[in-house]
This record gives sequence, C-alpha cells and structure tokens, in this order.
Amino acid sequence: MASLEEVRHRLQVAGQPQLLRFWDELGAAQKTSLLGELAVLDAELLKEHCRSAAEAYARETSAPQRLDQWLQPVAPEFLGSVRRSDLDSLARWEEEGFCQISQNKVAVLLLAGGQGTRLGVTYPKGMYDVGLPSGKTLYEIQAERIHKVEQLAGEKYATKVTVPWYIMTSEFTLGPTQRFFVEHNYFNLDKSNIVMFEQRMLPAVTFDGKAILEQKGKLALAPDGNGGLYRALAENKILEDMEHRGIQYIHVYCVDNILVKMADPIFIGFCVSKGADCGAKVVEKAYPEEPVGVVCQVDGVYQVVEYSEISPEMVHKRGPDGLLTYNAGNICNHFFTLDFLKTVAHTLEPQLKQHIAIKKVPFIDEEGNLVKPTTPNGIKMEKFVFDVFQFSKNFVVFEVLREEEFSPLKNADTAEKDTPTTARRALLSQHYRWALRAGASFRDAAGFRIWDKPSLSETEDPPAVCEISPLVSYFGETLFGVISWFA
Repeated sequence: MASLEEVRHRLQVAGQPQLLRFWDELGAAQKTSLLGELAVLDAELLKEHCRSAAEAYARETSAPQRLDQWLQPVAPEFLGSVRRSDLDSLARWEEEGFCQISQNKVAVLLLAGGQGTRLGVTYPKGMYDVGLPSGKTLYEIQAERIHKVEQLAGEKYATKVTVPWYIMTSEFTLGPTQRFFVEHNYFNLDKSNIVMFEQRMLPAVTFDGKAILEQKGKLALAPDGNGGLYRALAENKILEDMEHRGIQYIHVYCVDNILVKMADPIFIGFCVSKGADCGAKVVEKAYPEEPVGVVCQVDGVYQVVEYSEISPEMVHKRGPDGLLTYNAGNICNHFFTLDFLKTVAHTLEPQLKQHIAIKKVPFIDEEGNLVKPTTPNGIKMEKFVFDVFQFSKNFVVFEVLREEEFSPLKNADTAEKDTPTTARRALLSQHYRWALRAGASFRDAAGFRIWDKPSLSETEDPPAVCEISPLVSYFGETLFGVISWFA
C-alpha cells in the first residue's frame, strides 16, 4: 500500500487535497481504511474523473440536444418480433437457440450492482420478495428458470446441459448476495457454475468537481453503472472463464425484471441465425410520451436515444401501419457474442460515454458534521451497458410482448408504477393466462365457477390467483395435462 506522503502528493496533483482534511481526527483503523481507498486511485484519472463530472453537469443543466435530423428507425431486415414474425420463423429460431444451449455455448449474465434504495430496502434487489404466494425472491425465480431451460434443452437433445450464471455485483451487493446464495444452497444449481464478480466503484463529486467524503475517513463511492460491465469482465478474468467453458453467446439482463426469460431460446436463436454480434430485446412503447430510451439509428449508428433527445413531433410520428416510428423501447436485455465482448473490454471500452446521475449524497461538512441533503448535491458518473451498440458490425433487434417479458421492480408501493404490486400482478396475470390456455378452470372457496377473463389491463388483478413454478414451466409449455382445476 502507498504511504501517507505518496497519497497526499497524488491528491495534490489531482486537485483533491480536501479528502485528507480530517486525517488527524481518525483512529488507526479509520486511517488504514481511508488510505486503502485512496491508494488505489490514480492521480491523473481522479483529476480527469472530477473534472469531467463537473463539465458533464454543466452540459446536463443546459437544454438537451435534439437528434431528429439524424434519426432512423431499426431497419426491417434487422428486426424480429414475437408479434409480427411468422410462426415458422419463430419455431426455427427457437430450435436454433435450444441447439446452441444444448451444446453448452450459452451463458446468462446478471447485472446486479445496484441496491434497493428506491424500494426502501438496504439489501440487493434480487433478494426482494414481491409477495407471491410462494414467497420466492427474484433470485430464486431466475435460478429456477435457468434450471428449467437446461432441462428442456437437455431433454430435447438427450444430453447434459449447463448454462453458467455470471452475476456482476458491486461493493454494496457482493457480500449479501454471496451469503444469500449460500443460505439457499445456490437454489439447487451447481455452485461451480455461478460466478460472482465486482464492478468498479467511483467517487461521487460535487457540482464544482470535488470528491465527497461520506464519513471523515471514507469516500462517497458509487458503482460505475451497468456499463461498468466491460471493464469488470476484463479485470476479473471473466472472459477467460467463459472461453475456458466453451461459451460463445451471452444473454445479459438486469436483476429487476420479474418476467425475464433467462437464455431465451427464441432470442438466442434469432441472433445466431442473423449472424449478430450484438442484439437487443425491446418492447413496444406503451404510449408516445413514455419516458423510455428508444433503440434506433443515429447518423447510421445504432444506439439508445433518450426521450429528452427527441422532439415531440418525432415522438408522435407514425408509419403507414399506424405504429409509432420510434417504438422500440429499451428494456436492458441484450445478446453478445464472446468475441464482441472481448473486443469491447480490451480495446473499445475507453470510448464509452460517461453519463451523470445527479443525486442526494450524504457528506461531511467543513465542521465535520454529517449532512443528509434534502436536494441533489452530487454527481455520480456511470456508463451504460447499451452504449456498445455503436461498435456492432451486425446489430439486430427483437421485439417481445411487454405483458409477457417486461415488468421491472424499481420503486416502493407508494409509487404508481414499477412497484412490488405491479411486478406481482404481472407475473400472476401471466401465469393465469398460461393456465387458461392449458384448459384450467377456477372455482372460488364455495365451489362456484370463476368465469375466465383472458384479457386483463395492466392495472387489473386476475380473478383467480395462480402461480406456476418455473420448475414446472419455463414459458407456459408442458402445462396441458398438468393443470385441470384450481380452487
């Protein structure tokens, strides 16, 4: 570890000497901890990080640049759709996906570095129970889907199948996630096929470019965004592990989507059949003003364009079919080849744009008091996982049904959307539809028939509660003969 004098010199070079202003008040353990945090920070990189954060904040507070004149929607030849592609194509893609899975060429990678702060909890989102009858957490649901897709591919091709599960965590989530998996016996998956690794942490910065202390002896740090994946893959030797296992295709997703299809054979098969090195799942925007990023071309290059970067006229623009022209809502659900990830991680990652998140960051004031601000006071810099689309040589997009594949868990139940209630409702509504399609009938406690309601609005609970374990059905298959009556 670097000495105090070396660290003090680095901070002077970086323009951040204030980080040691309480040094003489710290105990021995606090000094060791703070010195350890500061010793790993390169002076020039810290200087550039703080400078670019302040400059990005200045740009952020100005009017957003409209990109209308450079926009083009996804080209039809690079777009597949559950709703619009023909059944033969969907079946062919699913077969191709299962074939690749059966050869142990497919892995799934979970982005799980964020805490459940907006949910009102202090533990990782994956440990959250949304109130299902089974009491299953997001981690358990996802683990069981991996188990089932392994089983389906194995039975289809009469072979032993493994889908490794890579989990990117952060300083905040690694320990709790590791303990949770141990306590639950890795949800009956082989623990050697579950690989956890950490993304980098970056200092939070004031609006004028000063790194923040959250305690007298501790920096205010935050994960470097889900785009920190690419540096983390390289630094933690994850790409080498994938290569050693024979992995060629990686399905990347966020932890908070309760409906996510792990290693989705149709999506995998579509991307492989198209020869894609990078692909994105999308959902149709719910309404023109929905504040979600849209996958499209900007000056011929694919990227995700934020709602604020498109004019109201372009947001409402429709094609001859009556659909919104810019309709491909990003859901952070991606396909990558291993070769593509290697190129990005080892060569192109420094070119990724830094984004800023303006946050309320607790800090130590000049008198040494802890302040918990009521308004935003700090900047957290992050990269986005989807910003690598620009590097793709063959990018494709696959549209899925929102009600079947996307219901994120982001907020506490005091909010209107993306809450435990909406996530629970989405899953139970999906399982209710599956049961009806399999011929199920439902009766109430008195034995009277509950009339079927196959079409439900997103704010409407199903008339009967039906939860189907992923160990029974991955996506509604094999339920005929299993389901007859529910009371």
